Amino acid sequence: MKKDQINILKDRGIISIVGKDAKEFLQNIITNNISNVNKENSIFSGIFTPQGKYLYEFFVIKSDDGYYLDSPEEYVDELKIFLEKYKLNSDVKINSVSNNYVVGVISNEKFEEIKKQENKNTQTIIYRDSPVFKDPRSKKLGSRVLSNLEKLYLTIKKLALKIEDNNNYFSMAHEAGVPIKSLRELQNNLFGLEANFEDLSAIDFKKGCYIGQENTARMKLKNKIRKKLLPLISEDNLKIGSEITLNGDSIGKLLIGNPYPFGLINIFDKNFLELKNKEILVGKQKAKII
Repeated sequence: MKKDQINILKDRGIISIVGKDAKEFLQNIITNNISNVNKENSIFSGIFTPQGKYLYEFFVIKSDDGYYLDSPEEYVDELKIFLEKYKLNSDVKINSVSNNYVVGVISNEKFEEIKKQENKNTQTIIYRDSPVFKDPRSKKLGSRVLSNLEKLYLTIKKLALKIEDNNNYFSMAHEAGVPIKSLRELQNNLFGLEANFEDLSAIDFKKGCYIGQENTARMKLKNKIRKKLLPLISEDNLKIGSEITLNGDSIGKLLIGNPYPFGLINIFDKNFLELKNKEILVGKQKAKII
């Protein structure tokens, strides 16, 4: 990502969670530690099923009176409904504020420049009333800006940024092994640890209980992670659900299709390093693990 460019991610939804019980409410549900969220730090987290399978993912950002969840727009409505079911008698208000906010992505180099100008040195800062933070999943994914649309365009003008085509950002995330598109295909189809939640700094094994914690902790403790979500490349159109084979042996299944495909690959029986850049078959189509 170039220093003076910005991506505007229009496929994101924002949920606001406020109320005196908001912190405890989230702590009992999400995979990461809400205690680490403040005006100087934001986190990536998610929600698992009771069995520890992937269900939702989002960033958690501190707001003035609670928290924002920066979530893929494709399931923000059902995420809100899910959270409402767990509210019970808690003093918590859950609202979609997607119409009020937009997410932008800038380079880490530009973010460091802004921090220097503002005389700040934290993972998250407030710049022109908007939280800006480094993406905790990967250094390759830059820094995120959560802003209302009008303020974002004023910020773009002030910083002399140029709006970049999002395909470059999606390709960069794919190469970094971070799925961005078609996340609904992952729901209930793999365990959170198989979805690389530990590698993406999305899980805290010391925080205590959350949904799916028991099975997740057991998998981690007993090293039972035998599969991993990995990016693939191919010149062909890959079909979701296709078997992935190497030299005639089944090694996984395609979970996310084109243009940024990901497969759930068996890493227990094979040496992972031997799999990278080897020609594999997805159904009958040629591909490689990157």
